[in-house]
This record gives sequence, C-alpha cells and structure tokens, in this order.
Amino acid sequence: MSRSIYIASSEGDTGKSTIALGITAMLSRTVGRVGIFRPVARVADGSDYVLQLLLGHDGVDQTYEESIGVTYDDVHANPDAALATIVQRYHDIARKSDAVVIVGTDYTDVSAAAEFEFNARIAANLGAPVALVVRGMGRKPSEIAQVIDGARKEMVNNHAHVAAVFANRCEPADIAEIAGLLPEGLVGGALPEDPLLVAPSLASLITAVDGTVISGSPELMSREVSTIVVGAMSPEHLLGRLSEGAVVVTPGDRSDTLLALLTAHAAGGFPALSGVILNGGFEPAEPIRRLIDGLGSSLPIATTALGTYDTASTCWATRGRLSRESQLKVDTALSMFESHVDTEALTRLLDVAKTDVITPLMFENRLLDRARGSMKHIVLPEGGDDRILRAASTLLRRNVVELTILGDEAAIRARGAELGLDLDKASIISPHDEEYVSRYADKYYEMRKHKGATMDVARDRVQDVSYFGTMMVQEGDADGMVSGAAHTTAHTITPSFQIIKTVPGTSVVSSVFLMCLADRVLVYGDCAVNPDPTAAELADIAISSAATAEQFGIDPKIAMLSYSTGESGKGSDVDKVREATEIVKERRPDLLVEGPIQYDAAVDPSVAASKAPGSPVAGQATVLVFPDLNTGNNTYKAVQRSAGAVAIGPVLQGLRKPVNDLSRGALVQDIVNTVAITAIQAQQINSEG
Repeated sequence: MSRSIYIASSEGDTGKSTIALGITAMLSRTVGRVGIFRPVARVADGSDYVLQLLLGHDGVDQTYEESIGVTYDDVHANPDAALATIVQRYHDIARKSDAVVIVGTDYTDVSAAAEFEFNARIAANLGAPVALVVRGMGRKPSEIAQVIDGARKEMVNNHAHVAAVFANRCEPADIAEIAGLLPEGLVGGALPEDPLLVAPSLASLITAVDGTVISGSPELMSREVSTIVVGAMSPEHLLGRLSEGAVVVTPGDRSDTLLALLTAHAAGGFPALSGVILNGGFEPAEPIRRLIDGLGSSLPIATTALGTYDTASTCWATRGRLSRESQLKVDTALSMFESHVDTEALTRLLDVAKTDVITPLMFENRLLDRARGSMKHIVLPEGGDDRILRAASTLLRRNVVELTILGDEAAIRARGAELGLDLDKASIISPHDEEYVSRYADKYYEMRKHKGATMDVARDRVQDVSYFGTMMVQEGDADGMVSGAAHTTAHTITPSFQIIKTVPGTSVVSSVFLMCLADRVLVYGDCAVNPDPTAAELADIAISSAATAEQFGIDPKIAMLSYSTGESGKGSDVDKVREATEIVKERRPDLLVEGPIQYDAAVDPSVAASKAPGSPVAGQATVLVFPDLNTGNNTYKAVQRSAGAVAIGPVLQGLRKPVNDLSRGALVQDIVNTVAITAIQAQQINSEG
C-alpha cells in the first residue's frame, strides 16, 4: 500500500519545487520506490521543469509520460473527465511505488481561485494529505499566517485534508517568528528566501536573447548569474562595477571592453564573472578572435542581435529554476529543507514504514546522515582537481563535514568561483606553508630517522600533498584524509603505513568495498591492497572487515571464501582459508564465521541448504572475505559491471586513523560517499578512544 502527499500552493512563485525535492529526498532514504505524479502538466512534451527535477532524482525510476495525469487543455475541455483520468493514472503510479510525491499546478493558466479549487478536488479524490506551500516574500509574518488560514479553509471546503504547512521564500530575519505562527498540530516549517535558487543560469540567459556562444568552456554554462551589468562605459569605469557571478552586457564592437573583461576575470583581486554577452549583432574582428583564442580563457562569450536595452531587460526578466543542471542549487535546496523541516515528523505523518530492503541510494543517504550527526574534519589533498572541488561544494552545502583542501588558495578559490561552487567554508592550505612544513618535518624526522631520513629529506617529503595530508591527520589537524582522484593508490596510502600505522593487534592494513546491490549491502574484502595474504593476515582481514561492517550498520556474518565448501576440498589454497577461519574463531568467538565456503553457498539460501546445512552464515553472509587480491578484485568488478551494483570504496581498515583511497576514475558522488565514510570511521575511532 503506497502512501502519498499532495504538494499544493494557493498562488504562483511559492518555490514548491524546493519542498517537493526535499520530500522526495526524504522518502528515498526510507523506502525503496518513490513515485512522482503531476496531475496537471502545462505541456506533455517533456518540458515541465518540476517533473524533470524530480524524475532526475536517483530514487525515482519512471518515465516522464507515465508521471503526467492530464494537460490544462484536457481540464478546459472536460474537468470531470480530466479528474477521472488523473485518478486512474495516479493509481497506475501508486501500484508500483512505496510512496508517491504529487505536485500540484503552477498557476500559469486559469484564475488562481479556480486552479486552487481544482487542486483541492484532486487531492480529495486521490485521498492524499496536502502539504500546503505559501509564499512569504514581501509579506509580514502576520500576513503569511492569514494566507495560510484562508488557504486551509478553502481546502477543507473542498474536502481536502491539510496535514502540513510550509511558508517558503520568507525574509530570513523573520523565520523564527513565522515558524511560531504556523498552525499547531501540523507538520511543516518556515524556509528563507535564497537568491541563488531563483538566479538564472548563463545558458538560460543566452537562450532568452537568442544568443550564440563563440568562446568559453561549455561546463561553465550552467553557472548561476548573480546580476546583470551593462558595460557601455569605458573599461576603467566598468572594472569597478564588476561583481562575483555577474554577466556583462556590452556592445559587440567594444573590443577594448571585452579584452578588459577577459583580463579582469583571469586576474587575482577581481570577481569571477559568469559570462559576457556581446549585443548589437557585432562579433569581434578576426584579430581580436585570434587574441581571445590565444588567451585560452574559459569565460563564456556569446553574441546576440538585440540592442543593449533589449538584451539587458530580457536578461533581467529571465527567472531561474531549481534544476538538476545546477548541483549547487540542488545542494542548497536540500540543505535548506533539512535545516528548517522536521523530517522525522513528516515521515511519521506519511506513516511510511521502514523496510528491510536497503537500496544503493538509501545507503548513500544514510552515510551522509551519519556523517552529519557528528561533523568531522577531513583533508582533501588534490585541490587542483575539479571533481574534488565539486564534491567539496556539495559536502559543505549539505553540512556533512568540515574540510581542508590542499593547494594554492587563490587558484582554488578562483577555479571554484569560475565553476559556480560554494567553497566559502573550506579551509585552503598550501602544502608549502612554512608554519606547517617546519612542524611536520620535525615530527616526520623523529618518526623516520631510524630509517635513515634526514631533515632535508623530511622537509621535502612533507611538502608532498599525500604526506602533508597524512601528517595533518597524524597531528590531529584533521580527522581523516581522502585522496587518489589524481594519484596512484600507492602514493595515497604509503604515507599512512609509515606515519599513522596499524591498530594494535592488527598485522596488516586491508580494504573492503561496500557493494550496494538492489536490495542489500555486502562487504567485500580485501579487493585492493594485499596480493596474497597469509592465513594469519586473512584472519586479520576478516576481523577488520567485520568491524567495518558494524560501523555502517551491517550485521557481520563472515564467509571465508574458497573454491570448495566445508571439508570437500584439499590443497594449500583451501587449507589457508581453513586455517584462517580457525584463527578468527579463536580470536573472536563472538563473530559468526564460516569457511571455507563457496560464494554461491555463502549468499544463496537454496544452495546453502544443500552445501552447508545448519550453518548460521551460509546463505545469508554479509561479509565476504576473498582468499587473495586476484580473486577479490576480479569478483567485485564482475559484480559491479554485470549486476549493476554500486561499489563504494576501497575503504581502508586497520589504520589507527582513517585514510581512504579514491579511484582515479572517481565520480563526484564517489568522492562525496568516500568522505562521508571517512568521517564515520573518525567518529568511531573517537568514540573508542
């Protein structure tokens, strides 16, 4: 039986897409299948931006077409028939979903009163509780309360049940007062206006003026535009009027202005622009084009045939949308929702029962929630990689961790601004900063002088970003480190072997992958570090892997994998696994462990019944320990590619403090997940220490 919530507003421009996105993300952490339904769409051609936003969420798996009830034309032609179609199409979605987010109309067609009434009729006929969204911008708190009261009464008059109320886009200074005026007994919240969420992208402005891009980086087209500056004056006067994220509109024949803008964008001490629009139908002359190309600037430049006034006024009139093209907007909206809404109360309202199924998205969201619960300080050594900067922006906006990024501060902040990222809360440290280098070199020398290290070697060594970051963790200047997006595994983890070292009683540093299957999470170890562990090392890997599983809420049931099950096999390889299993039982009698056992008997109950009857592990193993790196690495990649599993890792284990390695092909989400994992490991170490 699916549960649903109908998100409705009594007027336009309430920002209900923020509420819809927040509720969708909230539900995806709890249930396996979230449905999205738009009872009335403006058009059925795929251009409904709210649907595009929600259908792009990782927890949603349905097409645009099946998400729509009817169009406005259908409602005009026959409202009753349209309502019947809406009900039927809603139930088509509900049958396939554990919960459904229903998004009401946008007030772009008929009168507001008639449209609000029709939304109430739809909600009543779908039997869905209503989450009412009202606009706070431009209203006093008392006026917002009056609007809410009137809208609730209108909903009740049309037999709809209002269960939640959100005052959105409110004056930030009034948030506390508005929250206190919300109706008692209803879930909801007051959310502030954030100019970023209504800022247009550069791409949308260029489209609005029918422009053509002639230069610049395509990846910067999605950057938000903070303001429009008309550059009709001479360069010396224009440069003082520039601001961060501005688009400058200037006549296309003003080559002096264009070159001044390109120079200012690249220079330190000047704001990073979003782009330049050359108006009047003029394009730069050929020598100027060659000069622009030679500069290699990433700043987007576009031309338009419109005049200065028409270009500027069109840009000013273009309103931004919350969309998947802007990760910064999505992060901002989700952070705002999580900060100002009691999501636990909202979940209880929907009576959504938690499931034993754990989807990859549910697991990833739980990682962020757990990391956020006790914020830790993580160092990211690879500040020159755009993926690292994008992940850092998401982590900071979502309040997951505190971050230090290594590199040149001016260059990193300039690149972050150019990409439209929010790195304001990040600490940026140069690995050549003498204050740190001197202290770390002294410490490193003391640790490694017995290995022949000199002070000169120590000073050189600690200025390597991996060693510098590792020293930060060792000295307590950070709680953990994540690296490897631009470096080899050896470059990332070798410093930790030398400096941080292993947990007492653990002979070997090893790794696991958290394998997120369609309905559960398994722990695979060791798939990344140890080529051919001994029986004693294999036992260490199993015990460490069980501890890692527990850190992430997975009940450890250990399968010591081999090519045979039980006593059926002979040979040195299977004997090693048999011996390792006995060592685990002797050292940790509290752990459930089975071995040697084949993979199918470990995870498939029907196979387990015949190959290992009566085993408390067989058929339900959650921690799978491979006998060697060759087997483990190939198996995890086979499952990842063939079964569509999400592989999170490698997660290093056995170190006294957490350091984790990234694949050089890591995606931004991989980096976000690994940082969250590292923070959770740091939490565990602190709680045990």
